[in-house]
Amino acid sequence: MNWLMVAIIVGATALADLLQSFEMKRHAVALEELHPHRLGGLLARLAQRKFLVLAVFFMAISFFAFMKLLSVADLSFAVPVTAASVVLETLLARLVLKESVTAVRWAGAFFVACGVALLAM
Repeated sequence: MNWLMVAIIVGATALADLLQSFEMKRHAVALEELHPHRLGGLLARLAQRKFLVLAVFFMAISFFAFMKLLSVADLSFAVPVTAASVVLETLLARLVLKESVTAVRWAGAFFVACGVALLAM
């Protein structure tokens, strides 16, 4: 049960971040749009972006799965093990978004994966 929740959290978090990044690269929010009097219009335009709405949906799945994980597992397990999303997101950033990932970032993802592996023991 714990590892199923971890898989749901990691998968949903990575997918949400991937969709959010993809959408924001397509349609960036201008700094001028962040003024309080323009907030309603900004929210309306953001709600029309299907990938962004889908990202919020997957963030909600991740949040509720994390809440469930916390009800059955220790915090000292739940928080570090869900960092596996960093590894998956690094891979997806390179493969799907075609981002340049430096050797230092690959090393960081590797060490996170090692930490998650240690928690699995």
